[in-house]
Amino acid sequence: MRILAIESSCDETAIALLEAKGQSLNLLKNQVYSQISIHKKYGGVVPEVAARKHLETIIPLLGSILGKDKLKNIDYLAVTAGPGLVTSLLLGLTAAKTLAYANKLPLVAVNHLEGHVYSNWLTSSDLVKNPKKFLPALVLIVSGGHTELVLMKGHGQYQSIGRTLDDAAGEAYDKVAKLLSLGYPGGPIVSKWADKGNTKAYDFPKPMLTSPNFDFSFSGLKTAVLYTLEKKKNINKKDIADICASFQAAVVEVLTTKAMIAAKKYQVKSIMLAGGVAANKALQQSLLQKSKSQNLPFFYPAANYTGDNAAMIAVAAYYNVVAKSGRIIKNKDILTLEPEANWQLSKNKI
Repeated sequence: MRILAIESSCDETAIALLEAKGQSLNLLKNQVYSQISIHKKYGGVVPEVAARKHLETIIPLLGSILGKDKLKNIDYLAVTAGPGLVTSLLLGLTAAKTLAYANKLPLVAVNHLEGHVYSNWLTSSDLVKNPKKFLPALVLIVSGGHTELVLMKGHGQYQSIGRTLDDAAGEAYDKVAKLLSLGYPGGPIVSKWADKGNTKAYDFPKPMLTSPNFDFSFSGLKTAVLYTLEKKKNINKKDIADICASFQAAVVEVLTTKAMIAAKKYQVKSIMLAGGVAANKALQQSLLQKSKSQNLPFFYPAANYTGDNAAMIAVAAYYNVVAKSGRIIKNKDILTLEPEANWQLSKNKI
């Protein structure tokens, strides 16, 4: 089975070609056009600018991926249908719908968060060969727009057991970086500074750490950093490193603690990390250590698959086909597919 996938949910235009054979996944081609340098000067993603750039890049990228073969030997088209910026989603959807309808190919509507979950399958051959051994799994999805704990019972079977009530963890990183004038995106920058700092220099709050549920809140933590800066007024490099280290330690402790409690409660067979913040080394190491203490396998994607990419969308599409999910669209129904900016992962059909 060959799947051509398109991802355009935010500020990356990505296209991938995946070949699946039995218990093997072969990523034939994978390209990502990042807009980070464009949005850097704004300190965040500007939806209108992102959509315009998708419009400029998607056709050249398709040409580069398909080459002279065009859609020859392609069995399915896949596209991110949500969640994400509706203007960005529309560009990818329009391209995928046009190609699928014109070439009489089935189209798989993929949930962006499900793509992040399946980025683990791109990294681990064990998951590809014997997924039942590791399911149900507790999945911690952490990105700039999402922080969520999901119980993955099987392919296409998800139960959301907790999510952020305000800022996502990645969003909090961006805001702290902005408060410290470190630049955008904040995650990698704050993490780099944190490596040089003292995690116990500041006693920042750990919101909802002991709450009787699995929800998160990071707005208060971000505000605590703001108040600390207002009190200090003048800060040096050591202060920046210590603030970043203490902030990151609080985030990691909250995420790890809640994930491990949930893993025990739901008696899962493995723990998985997904999303852009999955690249964070401190979070990886904390979850790895805690998982070992509970004798649970721990999976996280390779760094190049943690961000938005079409390879993960292709893998998610493949398992949707295998599971015969309701997201496979054919014939004239393809033209009725619309983006769902707030598509919940636990909602099987768009």
